[in-house]
Amino acid sequence: MKAALEPSQLQADMPQPVSAGAAKWVVFSLDAGRYALPLAVVERILRAAEVTPLPSAPPIVLGAIDVEGRVLPVFNVRRRFGMPERQLEPTDQFVIARSAHRTVVLVVDAALGVLQSLPSETISAASIVTGLEHIQGVIRLSDGLVLIHDLDLFLSAEEGRALDESLNPGSSHAS
Repeated sequence: MKAALEPSQLQADMPQPVSAGAAKWVVFSLDAGRYALPLAVVERILRAAEVTPLPSAPPIVLGAIDVEGRVLPVFNVRRRFGMPERQLEPTDQFVIARSAHRTVVLVVDAALGVLQSLPSETISAASIVTGLEHIQGVIRLSDGLVLIHDLDLFLSAEEGRALDESLNPGSSHAS
């Protein structure tokens, strides 16, 4: 006859409810680093595909892709973070996410999954060091840190205008 399991043992095997105040993040990797975006802004994750270059787009923009009839800009996260660049690989992934101004595509090495964190596990970037423009904060995990990416600050105002012009040539000349 099997011994009955204690309730605490059963809970360990069952999905845990979302804690009040917990945030959910989509975590992705670039080289050895881990980064996150709020789950609420991520539309989907796709395999990398060919990117069409955009003339006169800011250097941070690799080009554009067509996703179900929408032409979306593809951002080079490596370039923005000053990481070594490399060619787009078939194993790379695209994270499609919404910023306050537009839907964009981020090229990442791999999407690692969804992480739930409590406010006590998150540190604001401003409390670490000033000038981390594209980082909203840091999540502390037992095996290291996850940098929370601020998608709304990814492009400067000037880069945003240049991107708009490259996606819609001639539209900014109308008054």
